[in-house]
Amino acid sequence: MQWLMELDGNILLWIQDYIRHDFMDGFWKAITALGNAGILWIALTILLLCIPRTRQIGVACALSLIIEALLVNVVLKNLVARVRPYEVIEGLQILIAKPHDWSFPSGHSAASFATAMVCLKMAPKKYGVPVVILASMIAFSRLYVGVHYPTDVVAGILIGCGSTWIACRIVQTWMTGREKEKCKSE
Repeated sequence: MQWLMELDGNILLWIQDYIRHDFMDGFWKAITALGNAGILWIALTILLLCIPRTRQIGVACALSLIIEALLVNVVLKNLVARVRPYEVIEGLQILIAKPHDWSFPSGHSAASFATAMVCLKMAPKKYGVPVVILASMIAFSRLYVGVHYPTDVVAGILIGCGSTWIACRIVQTWMTGREKEKCKSE
């Protein structure tokens, strides 16, 4: 396990030393801010719920966000209690205000992928693919600004994808049940 923690730290320092650049810092700070408190994803979900033809996608997004939020913010962050990398890795400089919660897993990554993967699965690809690209950028931004370990981000992505799978199964089962009810009433 020690080797993984060393690898995590080395990746962050490598990003800091070889990828970070003053002219890109503002861009990546803005990208990471898009994921703050899941507001972007909540707003997208509300929009999808308000449009009749995308309501089913909105329901799946809402369920996926609820599942990931409970798993990440209520269970895992408190259970694992992993300190932020800037508190441990000597020389790592963060670019944003210090978050005050635990590091594992990345809530930004989990919420981003909980919504983006629903969109990829249920919406036309011309909409789903750009949302996944944005989610990937938000996930990477957490490494760029120095507030998460790579394993935090990977875990967040996996949780988001798992939440999508569960949410889509629930919506699919619900819709199948509704179709059966509709047939019975006709």
